Amino acid sequence: MFSSTDPCWAEFLTQTISEFGCTTGTLHRHDPADRHLKLVAQKGIPEALMPIIQSIPVGKGIAGVAAERQEPVEMCNLQTDTSNVARTGAKQTQVQGTLAVPVMDGVRLCGTLGIGKLVPYDFTAEEIERLMHAARSIAAKLLPA
Repeated sequence: MFSSTDPCWAEFLTQTISEFGCTTGTLHRHDPADRHLKLVAQKGIPEALMPIIQSIPVGKGIAGVAAERQEPVEMCNLQTDTSNVARTGAKQTQVQGTLAVPVMDGVRLCGTLGIGKLVPYDFTAEEIERLMHAARSIAAKLLPA
């Protein structure tokens, strides 16, 4: 069984990013004790943002909103988005098209999975479902036993 510190999480994230033609990604584990998403793996995130993305409150930022709503959150262009969903520093990633989905084990929130492109992009319904499927496939393994 995987643990939240298993190096295979980085491999899973890298493969997922590649499958979607993306350049960045994050995988967070939900910690119900403090209702934060704890970073498990990342790729392409600027070093300056690492302290910010280590622990994200549910309901804050793209990943936090996906966790809170328990549904995908997509932005065609993070750089020009005015919805106030993205946190202030998120634009530093230079990501434009972004998609974050909750990692769900049935009705239990296990974390979030996010991917991003450096160009404006609308993810298709099929792509969103594929990322949701990938998230569901790891849900039970993401949380500690």
